[in-house]
Amino acid sequence: MRLVDEGMRMEEHPGVVFRDGPAGRRAGLANGPDVWEAIVVLKDFGAAGPAAAVKKTARWLGLSEAQVRAAEGYYGAYPTEIDDRIAENVAAADEAQRASAARARLYG
Repeated sequence: MRLVDEGMRMEEHPGVVFRDGPAGRRAGLANGPDVWEAIVVLKDFGAAGPAAAVKKTARWLGLSEAQVRAAEGYYGAYPTEIDDRIAENVAAADEAQRASAARARLYG
């Protein structure tokens, strides 16, 4: 069932692939980062307006504008999935920062 769903999503969103990793299976850009990573950068540049944000994101990540638009399109169809992945990453980064601070207090 998973493969059928992923195949349908890849058909709907050319340039998006699925890959395994430590955090589980996730959507990524072919020859690029995970979709959620591109979306984080795209949101950061969002104040510049849609066209400028796409250009800046492509430049920042070393992607083509078409790849950024593929991520944007996938996000438009599955925003909760991508937002959840972003939230998981933020939580993991926060936890790592807390652990680092605790170690620094431990060792002065």
